[in-house]
Amino acid sequence: MSTPTRVLVFIYGTLKRGATNHRLLASQEFVGTARTVAGFRLYVVADYPGLVKDPTDQRGVAGELWSVDAPTLAQLDEFEGLPQKLYRRDTVPLAPPMDQVNPETYFYMRTIRGRRPLIDGQWPVQRE
Repeated sequence: MSTPTRVLVFIYGTLKRGATNHRLLASQEFVGTARTVAGFRLYVVADYPGLVKDPTDQRGVAGELWSVDAPTLAQLDEFEGLPQKLYRRDTVPLAPPMDQVNPETYFYMRTIRGRRPLIDGQWPVQRE
Protein backbone atom coordinates (compact mmCIF):
# COMPACT_ATOMS: atom_id res chain seq x y z
CA MET A 1 0.00 0.00 0.00
CA SER A 2 1.44 3.37 -0.97
CA THR A 3 1.50 6.31 1.39
CA PRO A 4 0.27 9.62 -0.03
CA THR A 5 2.95 12.27 -0.27
CA ARG A 6 0.56 14.95 1.02
CA VAL A 7 -2.37 14.73 3.43
CA LEU A 8 -5.21 17.22 3.94
CA VAL A 9 -5.50 18.20 7.59
CA PHE A 10 -8.29 20.24 9.21
CA ILE A 11 -6.74 22.55 11.84
CA TYR A 12 -8.93 24.32 14.41
CA GLY A 13 -6.73 25.61 17.25
CA THR A 14 -3.25 26.85 18.05
CA LEU A 15 -1.85 25.73 14.68
CA LYS A 16 -4.04 28.16 12.69
CA ARG A 17 -2.54 31.16 10.92
CA GLY A 18 -1.58 33.83 13.44
CA ALA A 19 -1.90 31.44 16.40
CA THR A 20 0.80 30.47 18.88
CA ASN A 21 1.96 27.22 17.21
CA HIS A 22 1.48 28.08 13.53
CA ARG A 23 5.24 27.83 12.95
CA LEU A 24 4.76 24.05 12.61
CA LEU A 25 2.63 24.62 9.48
CA ALA A 26 4.26 27.75 8.09
CA SER A 27 6.07 25.91 5.28
CA GLN A 28 3.00 23.92 4.23
CA GLU A 29 0.16 24.72 1.78
CA PHE A 30 -2.90 26.61 3.06
CA VAL A 31 -5.95 25.33 1.16
CA GLY A 32 -8.67 27.52 2.69
CA THR A 33 -11.02 28.02 5.57
CA ALA A 34 -13.53 25.29 6.37
CA ARG A 35 -16.10 24.17 8.91
CA THR A 36 -17.05 20.68 10.04
CA VAL A 37 -20.60 19.50 9.64
CA ALA A 38 -22.76 19.68 12.77
CA GLY A 39 -21.99 17.08 15.42
CA PHE A 40 -18.55 18.28 16.55
CA ARG A 41 -17.64 20.68 19.36
CA LEU A 42 -14.56 22.38 20.76
CA TYR A 43 -13.79 22.43 24.47
CA VAL A 44 -11.26 24.60 26.28
CA VAL A 45 -8.70 22.07 27.52
CA ALA A 46 -6.01 24.47 28.72
CA ASP A 47 -4.48 27.15 26.50
CA TYR A 48 -5.61 25.01 23.55
CA PRO A 49 -8.88 23.45 22.38
CA GLY A 50 -9.97 19.85 22.08
CA LEU A 51 -12.35 18.66 19.36
CA VAL A 52 -14.83 15.90 20.19
CA LYS A 53 -17.86 14.34 18.55
CA ASP A 54 -21.06 15.81 20.03
CA PRO A 55 -24.42 14.78 18.55
CA THR A 56 -26.13 17.77 20.22
CA ASP A 57 -23.97 20.30 18.33
CA GLN A 58 -25.77 22.20 15.56
CA ARG A 59 -22.93 24.45 14.30
CA GLY A 60 -19.77 22.45 13.75
CA VAL A 61 -16.23 23.73 14.25
CA ALA A 62 -14.49 26.48 12.25
CA GLY A 63 -10.94 25.96 11.07
CA GLU A 64 -8.46 25.81 8.24
CA LEU A 65 -7.60 23.19 5.69
CA TRP A 66 -3.89 22.49 5.07
CA SER A 67 -2.05 20.19 2.68
CA VAL A 68 0.94 18.82 4.57
CA ASP A 69 3.85 16.59 3.62
CA ALA A 70 4.69 13.34 5.41
CA PRO A 71 7.50 14.74 7.61
CA THR A 72 5.23 17.58 8.78
CA LEU A 73 2.38 15.16 9.46
CA ALA A 74 4.72 13.07 11.64
CA GLN A 75 5.77 16.25 13.46
CA LEU A 76 2.10 17.23 13.99
CA ASP A 77 1.28 13.75 15.34
CA GLU A 78 4.07 14.13 17.90
CA PHE A 79 3.03 17.71 18.75
CA GLU A 80 -0.61 16.65 19.25
CA GLY A 81 0.41 13.86 21.64
CA LEU A 82 -0.64 10.83 19.60
CA PRO A 83 1.94 8.58 21.33
CA GLN A 84 0.48 9.65 24.72
CA LYS A 85 -3.10 9.19 23.46
CA LEU A 86 -3.92 12.85 24.11
CA TYR A 87 -5.33 13.15 20.57
CA ARG A 88 -6.01 10.72 17.74
CA ARG A 89 -5.98 11.55 14.05
CA ASP A 90 -9.02 10.55 12.01
CA THR A 91 -11.16 11.82 9.13
CA VAL A 92 -13.76 14.52 9.70
CA PRO A 93 -16.63 15.54 7.38
CA LEU A 94 -16.72 19.16 6.27
CA ALA A 95 -19.62 21.41 5.36
CA PRO A 96 -20.01 22.90 1.86
CA PRO A 97 -18.19 24.17 -0.09
CA MET A 98 -15.41 21.86 1.25
CA ASP A 99 -17.69 18.81 1.56
CA GLN A 100 -15.99 17.01 -1.35
CA VAL A 101 -12.66 16.67 0.46
CA ASN A 102 -11.94 14.12 3.17
CA PRO A 103 -9.40 15.66 5.56
CA GLU A 104 -8.02 14.27 8.76
CA THR A 105 -8.09 16.14 12.05
CA TYR A 106 -7.08 15.66 15.67
CA PHE A 107 -9.74 14.43 18.09
CA TYR A 108 -9.26 15.00 21.82
CA MET A 109 -9.11 11.67 23.68
CA ARG A 110 -9.29 12.66 27.35
CA THR A 111 -12.34 13.53 29.42
CA ILE A 112 -14.18 16.78 28.74
CA ARG A 113 -15.88 16.69 32.13
CA GLY A 114 -15.58 20.13 33.70
CA ARG A 115 -14.28 21.68 30.46
CA ARG A 116 -15.97 24.71 28.93
CA PRO A 117 -17.57 24.16 25.51
CA LEU A 118 -17.07 26.74 22.77
CA ILE A 119 -20.62 27.03 21.50
CA ASP A 120 -19.68 28.98 18.35
CA GLY A 121 -17.06 26.39 17.38
CA GLN A 122 -14.37 29.05 17.03
CA TRP A 123 -10.84 29.23 18.50
CA PRO A 124 -9.34 31.44 19.81
CA VAL A 125 -11.96 32.43 22.32
CA GLN A 126 -13.09 35.95 21.49
CA ARG A 127 -12.41 38.27 24.43
CA GLU A 128 -14.87 41.03 25.21
